[in-house]
Amino acid sequence: MYAIIRSGGKQYRVAEGELLRVERDVLGTADKERVTFSEVLMIGGDQPKVGTPTVPGASVVAKVLRESRGDKIIVFKKKRRKNHTKRKHGHRQDLVELRIESINI
Repeated sequence: MYAIIRSGGKQYRVAEGELLRVERDVLGTADKERVTFSEVLMIGGDQPKVGTPTVPGASVVAKVLRESRGDKIIVFKKKRRKNHTKRKHGHRQDLVELRIESINI
């Protein structure tokens, strides 16, 4: 059995026992031990259920394992004119690693 959830404008396909890395700012304070996702778009398996847009009453419960930071992304901007300067900025996204514990229908 698997589910498709929405978190932070992104969609993830999850199953029980899987590890998932989501953005920390979407979860707010990830200091909690458990996180519940209520935006379940689809539940798959023998009898799939597709939501319009979400499946009513469905939720996914996950346990917070650790917090980390993603790889560095370099943003480089340059225009080909004389008076424009080159700009180079970096970014590392804060991530939270979760383990999916249960899919509730």
